[in-house]
Amino acid sequence: MAVHRNPCQSASSWQPRPRVALLALSSLILLAACSKPVEKTEEIRPVRAIQLAADNVDVAAEFSGEVRARVESRLGFRVGGKIISRKVDVGAIVTRGQVLMQLDPQDMQLAQSQANAGLKAAESNRDLAKAELKRYQDLREKNFVSQAVLDSKETAFKAAQASYDQALAAFRNQSNQAGYTTLVSDVNGVVTGVDAEVGQVVAPGTPVVRVAQTGEKEIVIGIPEDKVDALRRMTDVRVRTWAKPEVVVPGKLRELSPVADPATRTYTAKIAIPNAPDHIKLGMTAYVIFSARSQNAMIKLPLTALFQDKSATAVWIVENGAVKPVQVQVAGTSGNDIVIAGGITPGQTVVTAGVNLLKPGQKVKILGADAPVSDEQKVASGSSASSIAPAILNAGAGK
Repeated sequence: MAVHRNPCQSASSWQPRPRVALLALSSLILLAACSKPVEKTEEIRPVRAIQLAADNVDVAAEFSGEVRARVESRLGFRVGGKIISRKVDVGAIVTRGQVLMQLDPQDMQLAQSQANAGLKAAESNRDLAKAELKRYQDLREKNFVSQAVLDSKETAFKAAQASYDQALAAFRNQSNQAGYTTLVSDVNGVVTGVDAEVGQVVAPGTPVVRVAQTGEKEIVIGIPEDKVDALRRMTDVRVRTWAKPEVVVPGKLRELSPVADPATRTYTAKIAIPNAPDHIKLGMTAYVIFSARSQNAMIKLPLTALFQDKSATAVWIVENGAVKPVQVQVAGTSGNDIVIAGGITPGQTVVTAGVNLLKPGQKVKILGADAPVSDEQKVASGSSASSIAPAILNAGAGK
């Protein structure tokens, strides 16, 4: 087809339209080459892992409890009455014979006066019967009275003597009752509780004050039923307090209840501390550690390696650069590590950090200079590098 040029156009400004279209098509091809998509690679998550090894370990169990005195008395009045005075507060240090509380003594004093009057009357009757017996004995010697009369006087004297003894016992008993209106400490110790206040009327024997002796201390803990038999055989017992966890004190299992507590369903155990340091005070929170050397070789893992898989404890095993969950059985603790009883074997590689971010079949990269690198990881790394390099070259060519 002939091209008709306008005579008014100059030769320099005229260009055929097909050449413009060819240049636009070339530009689109170059842009498509520069924006070539990078091949997708599978995500490889970095983790930390260890290679398992079995050895005889120290299996330990730790329980929290409370520091208590080995002997704690609940003191109460031997008689009933109204409390009119309280001399001590909780935490007060008391000595033997120190007054703790007092009852209203008015009724007891009246009863004591009554008993005293009865004693004096009985004493007068006894003295009179004794004097009459003496006179009739003299008359009998002179044969002025019969033996029957003398025998009756002797019987009257014995009855008067018995009445006097009875009145004397009643007086002494009432004197003791009057003294029981004052409650005193019978040991050296510390007041751990006050169960009654001034103005309260208490019955005989009702506990009103708790006093713990300042002697030997112990730790009271609760042991679950599945640990009772195992802990009973452990002799290595150590105690530490929450206030000073770095100080470890040797202890001894003194008592283990044969019956479970009805509320907690645990067995109460008492750990004696023969030479307790001064920083261990009554009421403190303490931890009791039972330790024993395992007879068979066992595997230890850090706590961070464990996670919950369908209500069971599990770990991630690394095989061929990928992870899979394996359920394990926990036997106890050894220091800061967990002792595994079964489910894994020595030589396997277990993930110790990042366990909550993994899924079955997840590709992983083990961090660390000495971490083994699988063949699949090497291939994946090579393919990733080979796919990224052409993209960079193509981008440079487009520019």
